[in-house]
Amino acid sequence: MSSAMAGAVDLSALKARSEAANRPQSPGGGDGGGGQASPWVVDATEQGFQNDVVEKSLEVPVVIELWAGRYPREEQLSAELERLATNGGGAWVLARVDIDAAPRIAQAFGVQQVPMVVVVVGGQPADAVNGAMPDAQAAQWVSSLLDALRERMPAIAEGEARATTGGEPAEPAEEPEDPRFTAAEDALEQGDYAAAEAAYEAILNVEPANEQATAALAQVRFLARAEQADPSAVARADAAPDDVDAQLAAADAQMAADQVEAAFERLVATVGRTAGEDRDRAREHLVGLFELFPADDPRVSTARRALARALF
Repeated sequence: MSSAMAGAVDLSALKARSEAANRPQSPGGGDGGGGQASPWVVDATEQGFQNDVVEKSLEVPVVIELWAGRYPREEQLSAELERLATNGGGAWVLARVDIDAAPRIAQAFGVQQVPMVVVVVGGQPADAVNGAMPDAQAAQWVSSLLDALRERMPAIAEGEARATTGGEPAEPAEEPEDPRFTAAEDALEQGDYAAAEAAYEAILNVEPANEQATAALAQVRFLARAEQADPSAVARADAAPDDVDAQLAAADAQMAADQVEAAFERLVATVGRTAGEDRDRAREHLVGLFELFPADDPRVSTARRALARALF
């Protein structure tokens, strides 16, 4: 669902209106299902969408509840989502959207049935579900999303730790060494990228959601590409800005030369001037390069914001 959503949703029609308004949205002030006001619940509009959803999702996940005033409100689901967001203590934000008042947002997400719930992470839709959900199912869905995203967004883990410890995050327990990772790391130290890649892929075949293996696999694949990187690729790409393959190769060459910001800027620009499959390839390559760095690296944060602007 994640890759399909990210490729299908295009919010570019909202960008001009959002940037023109550029005003902060007052949290928790709408009709929102009748619950108590919460700083982690907002009523998002077309004018405030860039700030309340896209920009906010670069910090923590934003769960969007799309509903319609002309249909009976799913009060039970709405109240449960508000309860979960409030209890999360800022680990994620609930943004409610009345699609009758914000038709462009509905069009961007291809809403065919309400309620529709979408989660946006890092400026991109990550998952969605249509139709009413029982309370227990809504809670399980949100919990599963947070589990899957915890390693990618440290703020989630920090927010949940504060909620359970009453203030300061709990000290992480030391985990025993995993022999599968040891084997992969040994292969990497010996320069056997193929063996290291195979070892990490074997882990992911058993545990598809293993974030450590996912990040390590991205690093191994880049190291293998970096050994073949040709510095002249940058000049060739500059001479052929519409050649996506050349831009990807040039970004790798710049990354290998520790020109991190230049590599990010090149791929963001490529995303901005392409569409369809070419845009997806450039975006996926850029996201893969993000995985080479800690999530809080300021260069990654800056590039993620630039990518969100290019996409939306």
